[in-house]
Amino acid sequence: MYTFAMAHPTTRVLTVLELLQAQGRMSGAELARRLDVDGRTLRRYITVLEDLGIPITAERGRYGAYVLVPGFKLPPMMFTDDEALALSVGLLAARSLGLADGASAVASAQAKLERVMPAKLKSRVRAVDETVKLDFSRAPAPGDNDALVTLTTAAQARRRVHLRYRSAKGDATERDFDPYGLVYRGGCWYVSGHCHLRKGLRSFRLDRITGVRQFETLFERPADFDAAQHLSFSIASIPRSMPIEILFKTDLRTAVKNMGDDIGLYEPSDAGVLLRSSTDSLDWFARQLAKLPFAFEILRPAELRDAVRMQAERLLQLTATDEEHL
Repeated sequence: MYTFAMAHPTTRVLTVLELLQAQGRMSGAELARRLDVDGRTLRRYITVLEDLGIPITAERGRYGAYVLVPGFKLPPMMFTDDEALALSVGLLAARSLGLADGASAVASAQAKLERVMPAKLKSRVRAVDETVKLDFSRAPAPGDNDALVTLTTAAQARRRVHLRYRSAKGDATERDFDPYGLVYRGGCWYVSGHCHLRKGLRSFRLDRITGVRQFETLFERPADFDAAQHLSFSIASIPRSMPIEILFKTDLRTAVKNMGDDIGLYEPSDAGVLLRSSTDSLDWFARQLAKLPFAFEILRPAELRDAVRMQAERLLQLTATDEEHL
């Protein structure tokens, strides 16, 4: 059963078409009830569909109804195999991208697509949905998608917004903000842009935004701005208690692949790749280094060398324990 309480007129017009395609014949009273509108508004939606060339007839009288002309349906959606695969995997990924009600939204979108897909394509989409699993590490989804919708719209239109934000420590602030772009990373959505409170580039987690309002004021986004690159730099530059410098005996691509692009700032050199970073836990950093498949030299601090040595001794002890039980 379809029930709708939507605010956007275009969405409601398309819903009229969807209901008529699914039911074939519906009374005006029932259509109006499903869309939560009055009869005059419903007739306006019907007129819009007729103007678009959708053949709808209106049966008059006590038992009158709106009916799609027999045989009418939207043309089947045709995709290549690669397009079908991209569509299927995209729907799967959408379930895990930190969206409120993501699973139900994906199920609804897939059902609508399947109604106008040829049988062969429908079978391929369902095969991917039933056999492929995507493992996304993610934070809890926000209570709704309002911030994501508003910020993507504002970024595309280049309109300033007003943010209410609560930090990880619980401090509440408000600021005007020019959203340049959004990034999904490590289970969270981030927006990057110019903060008028701090007068510089900043990135904010969407799940900590408690309110956002779009203005009519326009802004200019730097032509070469890369939201993902800026976010990586911001995370890597967060000051922590202990500065670290390490020389990796490998190339930049391999270093970033194994250590991640948000652990610090990399600088290629003739001797390898210099990493400048910082940490609040030498033991944690030592565990990351212990996983590396290439040689490295710890330049500072000396305490990090001791932490790495302790990790090596621990692994040797674990190996010896395993051998004793063979």
